[in-house]
Amino acid sequence: MIGMAREQRLAEIFMEVADSLTEDFDVLDLLQRLSTRCVELLDVSAAGILLADALGELQVVAASDEHTRLLELFALQHDQGPCVDCYRSGAARTNIDLTSPGATANWPRFATRARETGYVATHAIPLRLRDRNIGALNLFQKSPHQLGESDIALAKALAGVATITILQQRTLEQSHIERTQLQTALNSRILVEQVKGILSERWQTSPDEAFFAFRSYARSNHLRLADFATSIIAGDFDTGAIPVPGS
Repeated sequence: MIGMAREQRLAEIFMEVADSLTEDFDVLDLLQRLSTRCVELLDVSAAGILLADALGELQVVAASDEHTRLLELFALQHDQGPCVDCYRSGAARTNIDLTSPGATANWPRFATRARETGYVATHAIPLRLRDRNIGALNLFQKSPHQLGESDIALAKALAGVATITILQQRTLEQSHIERTQLQTALNSRILVEQVKGILSERWQTSPDEAFFAFRSYARSNHLRLADFATSIIAGDFDTGAIPVPGS
């Protein structure tokens, strides 16, 4: 997507985000949409948003798709990978050739797993506000082309949107609220992972299909993902009401 078409789509996305930032918005769903939009707007194959937990380790909170191997690749970066370097330094790491000896030397487990999964290039953009780093946006490519300056600038803009989404402008100066918001987003992701496992096993479908059905039902019925996941895990909701994927 190039030129005016991409500019128009980007404007629509920023409006979508602005309209979503109500007092009680669903941060997990919004981050999920931003991950998907990264793939839509940039010439990349997958995207994920990782946040630092209380120990400073990166954890995936949203991804452009829910395939297990992709999520495992994000999870590997809690201790090594471009996202870790990006988070610690606050500087973007772009156009990294995962097939190069340097990538293998710097991140042996990560680079090897990425190649096995079919990715040959990656980018890590910090989620940064002033001098505070809270995580990173991770992009993967299955083709070796380089992202140009305009694409990198757009990726940084989307990372900025994600940062503001997480922290919310009205509470940026309140560090205790900031920590609570970060932990809430991470806890919500854990609940969603549990529900994905429950539904995919119950329906004998892939985690990606289970997540799509779960999220679609939640959005159609104006349910927050974390609250909906909690009710399913507690047995308070009859999952028979959710349309089974492929039925």
